[in-house]
Amino acid sequence: MEHSETGRILIVEDDERLATLTKEYLESNGMSVAVESDGAKAVDRILSETPDLVVLDLMLPGEDGVSICRRLRPAYKGPILMLTARTDDLDQVLGLEMGADDYVAKPVRPRVLLARIRALLRRSPGELVETVTPSDSTTRLVFGPLVIDNAMREAWLRDESIELTSAEFDLLWLLASNAGRVLSREEIFLALRGIEYDGQDRSIDVRVSRIRPKIGDDPIHPRLIKTVRSKGYLFVKDAGVINA
Repeated sequence: MEHSETGRILIVEDDERLATLTKEYLESNGMSVAVESDGAKAVDRILSETPDLVVLDLMLPGEDGVSICRRLRPAYKGPILMLTARTDDLDQVLGLEMGADDYVAKPVRPRVLLARIRALLRRSPGELVETVTPSDSTTRLVFGPLVIDNAMREAWLRDESIELTSAEFDLLWLLASNAGRVLSREEIFLALRGIEYDGQDRSIDVRVSRIRPKIGDDPIHPRLIKTVRSKGYLFVKDAGVINA
């Protein structure tokens, strides 16, 4: 499979040296890269230029990355890769809760960053790992009032559109298309990100917690997306009528 190496990337980073080195490295790998150092200008620039992917630093002058991410999400549908200066779970979880698709901790290793960017850029309908997806002809799944359409990359609950980030939709589709089967975190990571689960990353758990209320599931006592202790997640095929 070809990598989407012609993607237009916008790096929002105030560390000039890091931004320059990252830009040069990504460009040497076939990408088109621009840099914005001022957080206060980032949202308008992203919405006007609509890059294929945004690399967003958490700590910025003018406006921080979390605030930028929160303001972007209603209008910008592309992937957001957040850079965190610390490995603190709180930073990572907060970024994911605001709609970031992935994160990389500083100091940034160029090869890791490139791999994560490639994985986010090449995500498209039908590109999940074959061993955990339904037949190629399946593009729409219906669970009572919940409808998930992989061709349109949209979901509806009682005919009302559900606002999902790209990463949230990918996870929902993966779980729903394997309804009745427990998917381990290892399988989910490999399918969605093309990397092995390190045993510590909480991004899948955060996304599940965000998806549940959006699809009408009870966050405290879920009936549709169940956590199977020490195993993974189960999308219940016959959960009955979903609560509003």
